[in-house]
Amino acid sequence: MTEAVQTTSSTESPNTETPNSRPPARSKSLAPLTQLLGFLWPHKGRLIAASVALVFTAGAQLGLGYGVKVLIDEGFTGADPAGLYKAVSLMLVIGLAMACGAMIRFYLVSWLGERVSADLRSAVFNNLVHLQPSYFETNHSGEIMSRLTTDTTLLQTLIGSSVSLAVRNALTLTGALTLMVITNLKLSLVILIAVPVTLLPILIFGRRVRNLSNKSQQSIAEVGSHAGEIFQSIKVVQSFNREAAEKTAFGHDVEQAFTVARARVFQRALLTGFAIFLLMGGMVGMMWSGGVDVIEGRMTGGELGAFVFYAVMVGTAFATLSEVWGDLQRAAGAAERLMELLQEQPNIPDTGTTKPELGEALRFADITFAYPSRPDTPALHHFDLSITPGESVALVGPSGAGKSTVFELMLRFYDPGEGALFYGNTPLRDVPLQDWRAKIALVPQQPTLFSGTIFSNIAYGVTAPDQEAVERAATMAHAHEFIAALPEGYQSDLGAQGVRLSGGQRQRIALARAILADPELLLLDEATSALDTESEWHVQQALADIMRERTTIIIAHRLSTVINADRIVVMDRGKVIDSGRHEALIARCDLYQRLASLQFQSTEKAPGHSA
Repeated sequence: MTEAVQTTSSTESPNTETPNSRPPARSKSLAPLTQLLGFLWPHKGRLIAASVALVFTAGAQLGLGYGVKVLIDEGFTGADPAGLYKAVSLMLVIGLAMACGAMIRFYLVSWLGERVSADLRSAVFNNLVHLQPSYFETNHSGEIMSRLTTDTTLLQTLIGSSVSLAVRNALTLTGALTLMVITNLKLSLVILIAVPVTLLPILIFGRRVRNLSNKSQQSIAEVGSHAGEIFQSIKVVQSFNREAAEKTAFGHDVEQAFTVARARVFQRALLTGFAIFLLMGGMVGMMWSGGVDVIEGRMTGGELGAFVFYAVMVGTAFATLSEVWGDLQRAAGAAERLMELLQEQPNIPDTGTTKPELGEALRFADITFAYPSRPDTPALHHFDLSITPGESVALVGPSGAGKSTVFELMLRFYDPGEGALFYGNTPLRDVPLQDWRAKIALVPQQPTLFSGTIFSNIAYGVTAPDQEAVERAATMAHAHEFIAALPEGYQSDLGAQGVRLSGGQRQRIALARAILADPELLLLDEATSALDTESEWHVQQALADIMRERTTIIIAHRLSTVINADRIVVMDRGKVIDSGRHEALIARCDLYQRLASLQFQSTEKAPGHSA
């Protein structure tokens, strides 16, 4: 496409935020994580089973404290070996219960993490694929891919590990504190005084970790976007000897990402270190006081051992929770960014219910349209054009005349600001998008091919095609001969964006795709302008076949390719200046005369120029 892309990419709409223009999310709560409940609820059975296993494991872990008491009081200090056997057997049973519960819990929560991550990726992709093309012109694909991969991986880790750790440690913390109070109230007060103190570093450093986590994710997304852009344009980079410059620029981006990540890691390290130090201080004070009580006979060694075990559980739980808090902060930012993509709505409403008929005329009625990025510069201005069924119409004019905008509106990538498009007597807004686009096949100036085989690329626009139909379409596109000569024929892999084929071969594959789709409306965006003479001849022969008995609209940059069109429409500044056959326009249209004289004069002089 020509001016459409140039126009939409030149300046972003002042009213349109993009992921690249938005600052990193700075929500101060974990509220975005609640939106994941909708993805967890369909798997509530496994969620309940995982919760039961988690509670069971936490209970078994708390039971170890009683086992420690029995082991010290009856096993180590008792005179009867039966006491030691009883204590060891009890510890073994508790250990077996913990192992079984942990195994089941780990499998179920890991399954939930992977399942929700996969469902979330699919939901985001399914929403994005329906957004208008202009969204992807103003939002970097690398940043979007980072959200689909890195952010969903963060959430997978959260659900499959961090949440489970948080709940399990919260349960053991509550249970251990309760048992500590039951075992010895005085020592429990020492720990209970230390617990609120450990909350201070969480409150102080937690917010910093959250903000730095969002910045870190944003910087990583920018690194991925930069790398993807360079790799997609590697031939241009190398042809201009820009490898060193790009390495320097990429290194700068990587160092910026590292600097932010280093700051985030430092804050998390401070958070964890302060929490552990404060807890250990409380535990040391508790052990000193408890040791005095044992010496003076106010409690047994087993009770002190059990109390120390519970205190260690409390300390471990708090240290883990402080670590998990950082994961929750990062995951909340990731959820916020993903939900932004999930909540994006297309600007083109798909509310039509009228099924389109066959063989109706296409009519542009007094259309005025400006791209959102340039609202004060109409690309089409009071544009009127009617195209009868089966007619071949060529759109010609200088760059910026609005030719590609006609295609954009026909495909409903945009809707006009004023006026309307009609198919027969039905406004296009009243036709379902899928039904309308099923009538159209576009052959762009720069054909788009996908990674995969030649067969899959030709068959892209249809469902369940057979080999015979694909080969017939390739033959009509003058592509069968070179495809058959490839080592694997139609199963040959094209590489990324069809890089293993020449320009003319890629163009003929795109034509075969359009032929197989059997469209009622064929849109040709100067399908031969970048081809050599032989490739152009093949493509022109294929076009002559495919254009028969179907409505064809051609954007023509070279008038020699459309001299035989049923009608040539001359456009300038978004308006129709004149229309007719080549001979009539040469006689009466000044703009067409100028275009023709420049092109045909250049064509006559071209053979005398050196290559």
